[in-house]
Amino acid sequence: MSAWQGVLFVVGLGLLVGGAELLVRGASGLALALGISPLVVGLTVVALGTSAPELAVTLAASLRGQPDLALGNVVGSNICNVLLILGVSALVTPLVVVRQLVWREVPLMVGVSGALLLMCLDGRVSRLDGAVLVAGGVGYTAWTVVASRRERRQAPGAEAAAPRGPIWLDVLFVAAGLALLVLGSRWLVAGAVAFARVLGVSELVIGLTLIAGGTSLPEVATSLLAAMRGERDIAVGNVVGSNIFNVLAVLGFCATVAPGGVAAADAVVSFDLPVMLAVAVACLPIFRTGHVISRWEGGVFFAYYVAYTAYLVLDAQQHDALHGFTRVMGWFVLPLTALTLAILLARGLRRPRPA
Repeated sequence: MSAWQGVLFVVGLGLLVGGAELLVRGASGLALALGISPLVVGLTVVALGTSAPELAVTLAASLRGQPDLALGNVVGSNICNVLLILGVSALVTPLVVVRQLVWREVPLMVGVSGALLLMCLDGRVSRLDGAVLVAGGVGYTAWTVVASRRERRQAPGAEAAAPRGPIWLDVLFVAAGLALLVLGSRWLVAGAVAFARVLGVSELVIGLTLIAGGTSLPEVATSLLAAMRGERDIAVGNVVGSNIFNVLAVLGFCATVAPGGVAAADAVVSFDLPVMLAVAVACLPIFRTGHVISRWEGGVFFAYYVAYTAYLVLDAQQHDALHGFTRVMGWFVLPLTALTLAILLARGLRRPRPA
């Protein structure tokens, strides 16, 4: 690893912070100017923008014949988005979850994750599968924006809000923020890949960990900054929206244009995709309990991301500690967590549904 790659890594981190600031500011202004809620901006504009690094990496890997890197990046990013980003954001400040996320977007995220797992059972996301995913992404975006504008017009006092500044300035902020996020992520990923090659791990592990974490850094920066600025709808909506678009738009587009689609390794189908689905399902009871992601729940998410990453590293190296680690997780930690989530869901379902 050269010194220049280390410099790019540090500079890329700075670009992510600046880009996140511009993106959150511009997205909040666009929400008011266009008559849609900040949540929908987080689910669409911000989510699509922060998924741009995943698209760039996944598309390049697909066209270069690196399917493990392509699929691993998407699956790893979705796991990272929930466990790491929501976990750290909730540790900083408890996150409010609005009703729309609980009853519409999170079930959609679960459904999309399950559909991807089914598509991969034959060992490949075919071009036809990709076209279906892309069509779903276009339909979801259009429906979400139209429904939000209609709800805002029908809401009491909907006409009282006014844009905070000229709309062109908000668009400029969003465009500049996205550009900085993409550039910063690219430099960070280049440094991360250099580190991984020095360690001698596989492309799949690189995709699931370092590259997934690197391309998820825009979501990290954006969600953390949005949470600290009080834009909690954007913070949570960005993560859920990014997970939906990573599958529908990013992987769908790449599978459509790549020759033969995107191959799915047995290890991804048997372990990582089920983990991605389980993580999406875990959002239902946690989001449903008081419509708040508390600090302790954020801590649980973060701890599981550490455990997941540790497992990948131990498995890649076939470390002696792998057997004991797997037994502890399988016989104690996972059953205890499943019981806790079941109790949380039961309590949440007994609460009256908010208006």
